[in-house]
Amino acid sequence: MEIVKASLKDVALINKLAGQVWESTYRDILSAAQLEYMFSMMYSPKSITEQLEIKGHQYLLIKDETYYCGFASYEINYKPGVTKIHKLYVLPQTQGKGVGSLLLGAIEREARNNGNSIITLNVNRFNVAFHFYNKKGFIKTGTEDIDIGSGYLMEDYIMEKEIR
Repeated sequence: MEIVKASLKDVALINKLAGQVWESTYRDILSAAQLEYMFSMMYSPKSITEQLEIKGHQYLLIKDETYYCGFASYEINYKPGVTKIHKLYVLPQTQGKGVGSLLLGAIEREARNNGNSIITLNVNRFNVAFHFYNKKGFIKTGTEDIDIGSGYLMEDYIMEKEIR
Protein backbone atom coordinates (compact mmCIF):
# COMPACT_ATOMS: atom_id res chain seq x y z
CA MET A 1 0.00 0.00 0.00
CA GLU A 2 1.12 3.51 -0.78
CA ILE A 3 -0.18 6.69 0.84
CA VAL A 4 0.15 9.93 -1.11
CA LYS A 5 -0.83 13.50 -0.31
CA ALA A 6 -3.61 14.71 -2.54
CA SER A 7 -3.68 18.05 -4.31
CA LEU A 8 -6.12 20.01 -6.43
CA LYS A 9 -5.41 17.67 -9.34
CA ASP A 10 -7.00 14.87 -7.27
CA VAL A 11 -10.38 16.54 -6.62
CA ALA A 12 -12.22 14.39 -9.20
CA LEU A 13 -10.63 11.22 -7.76
CA ILE A 14 -11.66 12.13 -4.20
CA ASN A 15 -15.19 12.84 -5.43
CA LYS A 16 -15.28 9.47 -7.20
CA LEU A 17 -13.97 7.55 -4.17
CA ALA A 18 -16.46 9.32 -1.91
CA GLY A 19 -19.23 8.27 -4.28
CA GLN A 20 -18.11 4.66 -3.94
CA VAL A 21 -18.19 4.64 -0.12
CA TRP A 22 -20.85 7.16 0.85
CA GLU A 23 -24.08 5.22 0.32
CA SER A 24 -22.81 1.92 1.72
CA THR A 25 -21.53 3.73 4.82
CA TYR A 26 -24.72 5.64 5.62
CA ARG A 27 -27.68 4.02 3.84
CA ASP A 28 -28.81 2.25 7.03
CA ILE A 29 -28.42 5.42 9.11
CA LEU A 30 -29.67 8.30 6.97
CA SER A 31 -32.56 8.87 4.58
CA ALA A 32 -31.88 8.87 0.85
CA ALA A 33 -32.63 12.60 0.76
CA GLN A 34 -30.14 13.34 3.55
CA LEU A 35 -27.52 11.13 1.89
CA GLU A 36 -27.84 13.11 -1.32
CA TYR A 37 -27.88 16.48 0.47
CA MET A 38 -24.80 15.73 2.56
CA PHE A 39 -22.85 14.21 -0.32
CA SER A 40 -23.43 17.29 -2.43
CA MET A 41 -22.55 19.57 0.49
CA MET A 42 -19.33 17.77 1.46
CA TYR A 43 -18.03 16.05 -1.68
CA SER A 44 -18.86 18.22 -4.66
CA PRO A 45 -15.72 19.21 -6.54
CA LYS A 46 -16.32 22.79 -5.40
CA SER A 47 -16.54 21.74 -1.74
CA ILE A 48 -13.41 19.58 -1.90
CA THR A 49 -11.53 22.43 -3.60
CA GLU A 50 -12.61 24.84 -0.83
CA GLN A 51 -11.50 22.36 1.82
CA LEU A 52 -8.06 22.16 0.23
CA GLU A 53 -7.58 25.81 -0.72
CA ILE A 54 -9.42 27.75 1.98
CA LYS A 55 -10.08 25.57 5.02
CA GLY A 56 -6.58 24.10 5.31
CA HIS A 57 -7.66 20.46 5.07
CA GLN A 58 -5.07 18.01 3.86
CA TYR A 59 -6.12 14.89 1.98
CA LEU A 60 -4.38 11.55 1.82
CA LEU A 61 -5.08 8.90 -0.80
CA ILE A 62 -4.19 5.24 -0.32
CA LYS A 63 -3.68 2.81 -3.15
CA ASP A 64 -2.54 -0.71 -3.67
CA GLU A 65 -0.79 -1.88 -6.83
CA THR A 66 -3.96 -1.60 -8.93
CA TYR A 67 -6.35 1.04 -7.58
CA TYR A 68 -7.06 3.72 -5.01
CA CYS A 69 -8.95 2.19 -2.11
CA GLY A 70 -9.52 5.04 0.34
CA PHE A 71 -8.89 8.57 1.48
CA ALA A 72 -8.74 10.72 4.57
CA SER A 73 -8.71 14.42 5.32
CA TYR A 74 -7.39 16.15 8.38
CA GLU A 75 -6.49 19.57 9.71
CA ILE A 76 -3.30 20.24 11.65
CA ASN A 77 -3.77 22.76 14.50
CA TYR A 78 -7.55 22.65 14.28
CA LYS A 79 -7.11 23.97 17.80
CA PRO A 80 -3.69 24.60 19.37
CA GLY A 81 -1.98 21.21 19.63
CA VAL A 82 -4.95 19.36 18.11
CA THR A 83 -5.33 17.68 14.73
CA LYS A 84 -8.87 17.00 13.54
CA ILE A 85 -9.72 14.11 11.25
CA HIS A 86 -12.54 15.33 9.03
CA LYS A 87 -12.89 12.23 6.87
CA LEU A 88 -11.58 8.68 6.75
CA TYR A 89 -13.18 6.28 4.27
CA VAL A 90 -12.11 3.08 2.57
CA LEU A 91 -13.87 1.14 -0.15
CA PRO A 92 -16.23 -1.50 1.23
CA GLN A 93 -14.26 -4.36 -0.32
CA THR A 94 -11.08 -3.24 1.47
CA GLN A 95 -12.57 -2.71 4.91
CA GLY A 96 -11.12 -4.95 7.59
CA LYS A 97 -7.80 -5.28 5.73
CA GLY A 98 -5.82 -2.61 7.56
CA VAL A 99 -6.35 0.22 5.06
CA GLY A 100 -8.07 2.50 7.58
CA SER A 101 -5.37 1.77 10.14
CA LEU A 102 -2.68 2.79 7.65
CA LEU A 103 -4.44 6.09 6.96
CA LEU A 104 -4.90 6.70 10.67
CA GLY A 105 -1.22 5.98 11.31
CA ALA A 106 -0.18 8.45 8.61
CA ILE A 107 -2.36 11.16 10.15
CA GLU A 108 -0.92 10.44 13.60
CA ARG A 109 2.62 10.82 12.22
CA GLU A 110 1.74 14.13 10.56
CA ALA A 111 0.12 15.39 13.76
CA ARG A 112 3.15 14.41 15.85
CA ASN A 113 5.57 15.90 13.31
CA ASN A 114 3.67 19.18 13.60
CA GLY A 115 3.77 19.25 17.39
CA ASN A 116 0.17 18.14 17.96
CA SER A 117 -0.50 15.78 20.86
CA ILE A 118 -4.23 15.16 20.40
CA ILE A 119 -6.28 13.89 17.48
CA THR A 120 -10.01 14.52 17.49
CA LEU A 121 -12.84 13.48 15.21
CA ASN A 122 -16.59 13.27 14.98
CA VAL A 123 -18.34 10.03 14.09
CA ASN A 124 -22.05 9.45 13.56
CA ARG A 125 -23.51 7.90 16.71
CA PHE A 126 -24.93 5.00 14.70
CA ASN A 127 -21.89 4.36 12.50
CA VAL A 128 -20.01 1.12 13.20
CA ALA A 129 -16.78 3.10 12.63
CA PHE A 130 -17.18 4.19 16.26
CA HIS A 131 -15.90 0.73 17.26
CA PHE A 132 -12.92 1.01 14.88
CA TYR A 133 -11.85 4.31 16.43
CA ASN A 134 -12.42 2.98 19.95
CA LYS A 135 -10.22 -0.01 19.16
CA LYS A 136 -7.53 2.38 17.89
CA GLY A 137 -7.38 4.22 21.21
CA PHE A 138 -9.93 6.99 20.72
CA ILE A 139 -12.26 7.71 23.62
CA LYS A 140 -15.68 9.30 23.45
CA THR A 141 -15.49 12.76 25.01
CA GLY A 142 -18.95 14.07 24.16
CA THR A 143 -21.83 14.28 21.76
CA GLU A 144 -22.69 16.95 19.25
CA ASP A 145 -25.71 17.70 17.09
CA ILE A 146 -24.73 19.82 14.10
CA ASP A 147 -27.42 21.58 12.09
CA ILE A 148 -26.32 21.26 8.47
CA GLY A 149 -29.35 22.93 6.95
CA SER A 150 -32.52 21.77 5.19
CA GLY A 151 -33.76 20.33 8.51
CA TYR A 152 -30.90 17.82 8.79
CA LEU A 153 -28.67 17.14 11.76
CA MET A 154 -25.38 15.33 12.05
CA GLU A 155 -25.70 13.41 15.32
CA ASP A 156 -22.15 12.65 16.33
CA TYR A 157 -19.91 11.40 19.04
CA ILE A 158 -16.79 13.46 19.63
CA MET A 159 -13.74 11.25 20.06
CA GLU A 160 -10.15 12.03 21.03
CA LYS A 161 -6.85 10.25 21.22
CA GLU A 162 -3.66 11.41 22.86
CA ILE A 163 -0.57 10.70 20.79
CA ARG A 164 3.04 10.71 21.87
